[in-house]
Amino acid sequence: MKILIVGGGGREHALAWKVKQDAPNATLLAAPGNPGIATLATCIPVKADDIGGLVALVHRERPDVTIVGPEAPLAAGLVDRLQKDGFAAFGPTRDAAQIETSKRFAKELMSRAGVPTAHASVHTNAADAKRAVDALGAPVVVKASGLAAGKGVVVAMTLDDAHAAIDSMLEAHTFGDAGNEVLVEEFMTGEELSLFAVCDGTHALLMAGAQDHKRLLDGDQGPNTGGMGAYAPVSLDTPALRERVLREIILPTLTALRDAGAPFRGLLYAGLMLTPDGPKVVEFNCRFGDPETQALLPLMDGPLLDAITTVAQGGSLEGYPPLRWKSAASVTTVVAAAGYPNAVQNGAPIAFPAPKDDVFVFHAGTAAKDGGIATAGGRVLAVTAIAPTLAEAAEKSRTYAAQVQFDGKQMRSDIGWRELQRRA
Repeated sequence: MKILIVGGGGREHALAWKVKQDAPNATLLAAPGNPGIATLATCIPVKADDIGGLVALVHRERPDVTIVGPEAPLAAGLVDRLQKDGFAAFGPTRDAAQIETSKRFAKELMSRAGVPTAHASVHTNAADAKRAVDALGAPVVVKASGLAAGKGVVVAMTLDDAHAAIDSMLEAHTFGDAGNEVLVEEFMTGEELSLFAVCDGTHALLMAGAQDHKRLLDGDQGPNTGGMGAYAPVSLDTPALRERVLREIILPTLTALRDAGAPFRGLLYAGLMLTPDGPKVVEFNCRFGDPETQALLPLMDGPLLDAITTVAQGGSLEGYPPLRWKSAASVTTVVAAAGYPNAVQNGAPIAFPAPKDDVFVFHAGTAAKDGGIATAGGRVLAVTAIAPTLAEAAEKSRTYAAQVQFDGKQMRSDIGWRELQRRA
């Protein structure tokens, strides 16, 4: 079997690691990959947003399945192109990917389907958006409607902060075209949960729940990032909750997408807020989340590739057995570069010890340099540790991440803190 993974971040490194676990004899390719992925696969220097180059690569290598990691090639229609040419690809079409690429599309679809989510209004004019903010009051959420690398969301605790976020997005174009349209959304209280579902357009196979940590600093302080760490399992992720999420959120969303002529085949990520009134959607993503993927995949006690291949080849997940999980806990600590999440400073040499004892180091923003590796992105490494308890996993992940060395390193030391408090 030959498998191509599109992307070069920590999520793709984790996917490559899992594919090798599931199919040790498979020929694994990655485009463009990274130095960590290169220990598992042949890396080919085609960028993840080079759709023409990727299509040409697939025609040349003819993989049995292409797994698309990042959102950008999905938004650009890579899966559409590959399917049109007769190749199996795991990921939604461009139209189905709008569930992530347009927050307006997602809100309107959820409204039609009766999927629980926060009330929101959509604006292209800053004055109108500020009036909507003033009507809702603080705290309030301001979101760029388009793709903003996980950073286009501002939870404003004051009206002045909300007005500044609107000016940043609509006037200063901080997020480029992604911020040409903004959502002003009511603030939801509760705890967040990330749930992944492998979908065949009709049926969904839920993965274990995880919790992401978006803020840069300990105690959930500082600016929003793409994610500074994650843990699993989450005790709030009960069988009853999962059944409710499947019934009230995942399956109605799949039905609404089919009705819109855009059946969703791939990985649907539901970012949920567990409110006093029940689970509500914060956002949908059209691909594996990062860094939750790095926390979840080492916890699996069975294959994932079979389900991915079934979906990619147009098959059905009806009757597919539930995915299996180890009786253990996982904590992922992200090690970020100087300046992240704003003006990232790249090129710093990286040193770290060889991982052991159920510690996995997934490369995210690294590049080869002078016979070693150097920082080449905002989030540099994701350090995942597995242990019998969450406290042990958190200690192992934190201890190893502290040993990673490069100038300007940033990391949180409290990943999983809510769950640890709850269990205490």
